[in-house]
Amino acid sequence: MKEPFVITISREVGSGGRTIGRKLAEKLGVRFSDKELVDELQKKLNLTVDSIEELKGKKKRWLDDFIQMVAPVPMSGMLVDGDSDYISEYNLSLSVNDVFEAEREILNGIADEGSCVIAGRSGFFVLKGRPNKVDILITASRDKRIARIMEKQNLSRQKAEEVIDSVDKARDNYVKRYTGQSRYDARNYHIVLNMDYITEDQAVAMILSYLGK
Repeated sequence: MKEPFVITISREVGSGGRTIGRKLAEKLGVRFSDKELVDELQKKLNLTVDSIEELKGKKKRWLDDFIQMVAPVPMSGMLVDGDSDYISEYNLSLSVNDVFEAEREILNGIADEGSCVIAGRSGFFVLKGRPNKVDILITASRDKRIARIMEKQNLSRQKAEEVIDSVDKARDNYVKRYTGQSRYDARNYHIVLNMDYITEDQAVAMILSYLGK
């Protein structure tokens, strides 16, 4: 692929998709983008990644929960504190819609800068219509995902199952709400890889073969 290109990696938690995306970017010698927006929100608002993902996954507006997590003080106190730099940067009308639009802007900005591999962030939909774009879905069986999370995060099987159920629900809600599609629909992707029977390096090799590298 000689022209600038974008590869999006959608993945189930515990499938190894993020690692595959990173290795693929290294092989191609291009930028790897993984949750850059979440990282920026985390720094600016002092939220954890898990908290942001949980809030985004809710079906309702999350402003009230967001405010309580960022600054657990009465709303009236926030409104009169005009000297606070922290509050001045916070938009009281902020909603999950604003987060999606911010993600859209940032992802398109990244893609505009040159060839890249982007993990997550509904890239298959947000960057729809871009030339030289390849969309990939990395999946795996529940048992495989549980085993990987147990190993990577040193969790019990029960805790690993809770992580999978929580993240799956949040991502499903978010993607359906803003794309009107299921992230599991194979028609959204050029390549779908099941990691039950292949290694991450084999997955990267398959993708490179598809790209004609």
